[in-house]
Amino acid sequence: MGDMSCCSKYSFDVLIVGGGHAGIEAACAAARIGAKTALLTGNLDTIGMMSCNPAIGGVGKGQIVREVDALGGVMGRLIDQTGIQFRMLNRSKGPAMQGPRAQADKALYRNEAKYFCEQQPNLSLRQEQVVGLITQTENGKRVVRGITTQTGSEYYAPAVVLCSGTFLQGVLHYGPTQIPGGRCAEAPSVGLSQSLIENGIELKRFKTGTPARINARSVDYSKLIEHAGDPVPEPFSFMTTSIDVEQIPCWMAHTNPTVHKIITDNLDKAPMYTGQITSTGPRYCPSIETKVVRFADKDAHQIFLEPEGRRTNEMYVNGLSTSLPPYLQDAMIHAIVGLEEAEIIRYAYAIEYDYAPSLGQIRLTLETTAVDGLYLAGQLNGTTGYEEAAAQGLVAGANAALKVAGREPLKLTREQAYIGVMIDDLVTRGADEPYRMFTSRAECRLRLRGDNADRRLTPVARSCGLIDDDRWQAFEEKTACLESTMQFLQSTRYEGMSVWEHLRRPGTTWESLTEKYEQLRPVPYRVVEQILNDAKYSGYLKQEDEFNARQGRIGRRRIPADIDYFAIKHLRMEAKEALSKIRPETIEQASRIGAITPADIAVLTIYLGGNR
Repeated sequence: MGDMSCCSKYSFDVLIVGGGHAGIEAACAAARIGAKTALLTGNLDTIGMMSCNPAIGGVGKGQIVREVDALGGVMGRLIDQTGIQFRMLNRSKGPAMQGPRAQADKALYRNEAKYFCEQQPNLSLRQEQVVGLITQTENGKRVVRGITTQTGSEYYAPAVVLCSGTFLQGVLHYGPTQIPGGRCAEAPSVGLSQSLIENGIELKRFKTGTPARINARSVDYSKLIEHAGDPVPEPFSFMTTSIDVEQIPCWMAHTNPTVHKIITDNLDKAPMYTGQITSTGPRYCPSIETKVVRFADKDAHQIFLEPEGRRTNEMYVNGLSTSLPPYLQDAMIHAIVGLEEAEIIRYAYAIEYDYAPSLGQIRLTLETTAVDGLYLAGQLNGTTGYEEAAAQGLVAGANAALKVAGREPLKLTREQAYIGVMIDDLVTRGADEPYRMFTSRAECRLRLRGDNADRRLTPVARSCGLIDDDRWQAFEEKTACLESTMQFLQSTRYEGMSVWEHLRRPGTTWESLTEKYEQLRPVPYRVVEQILNDAKYSGYLKQEDEFNARQGRIGRRRIPADIDYFAIKHLRMEAKEALSKIRPETIEQASRIGAITPADIAVLTIYLGGNR
């Protein structure tokens, strides 16, 4: 039979570790660019699993999904195909503050995600538990060369993207009971953490949690408030023309003083209050224990019952995340009006897991500073949420493929995208709690709207090779329509001003213009949406552009990669240490580092000017 090696060995251009939302986008992005890519995960049947809430989007998060889609990503198309209820949140506010959200058919989403990956050219799927990195030192720098698996196989590649979610040394908490796991009924990853540490990457612990799932047949809906979807669902993907599906309602209930007393009387059994859990959880998605203690003056908290699919009776109890023991979860849920007879199908739990603090450990490309060619994405970087993970996965996967090809990396700025805001926040500020996107984090949020994500990002994606010809043609057709319509609006006049100027006035509607000008009637909804929003914000955007131009002259100044901050005489020692650790690329990025003061920026700017 000839000589046989002791283990199986495989070679690829890019390796993706993890099949969650970050892993899917990373793998598909790398493959779209042309890299021979492999996605390795412990269980191929859980690719695209929604570990917590069965929903995509929200305020801030919905904009990220649109941006992922504009960059050629997967998430927007998947939720359009599998959604069971669609709602635009914050409709009473301006367009920049609105965010699309959709409930998903959880099982269908997972199946479609796996099928999408299976159909992606240049992408191979492998069911493997990754336990370690293969690295070597070259010219004094540690470089990734591949990974090892639990079966003893070795996979080699010059770029590796880790998307491990909550699996690194994950521990589930059900009251005092602790069970090793990456999520319910799934084993944790126990070898990779040590390998990361050995390769110079610092790890810490974060905590998150999930609520119970109940049997929909055991709910008394007559006592609950129905929440229906929008009459006309709005798609996430720019490639989806319309959505025509039967929408399933959600239901609202409330906690009450009886529920709160059950919780407060049993805090000695809650791991967050007994010292059993010491790591930090997401502030904006707290457990019910935390809400009851923190807001002791409130008699009730909203909870939402969200169906997990069309062909299941499981309902997600949104707002009731807890780590109390199962028997107390029974008591708590049965004390809620409408859930007196509710049957818990899956009990809630908290989970602790390893993550790599991003400050000083990753670059804007999401490549690690400790190991060349190693990229981190998703909860491993300290974020929370499917959408944040997907965005990081796309950027990391794209940059891994671009690095292998010897091409310029994809770097998104704060002015370009919410994705740019998030990554810049992680790189320059870090996260002392699981990071979640909000519109308030973006200085340019009037410009970073969901409706114009394709206009902002699709040309960037095209230049990287992330966009296929069909999508690019659709974008060009839309852009041509937008430009010709704007030209008509600006060049046509009546009553002493252009139609565009009329449109900027509060009393003018698009319907009134289409009655007057027949040429405007065929303009597609999504083009009209962008024009109306541009008109609404045009004055503010002009002011923003002028401000950014003034700030940008200094902020855009590049900082040499090899600068010795300790050689700058008048720079504070704390500033020297912070700048040396994070290595900002521009003055503007340096100004956002937490330890840096305006005086430090002045010293640095003068130093760079003198050395120019």
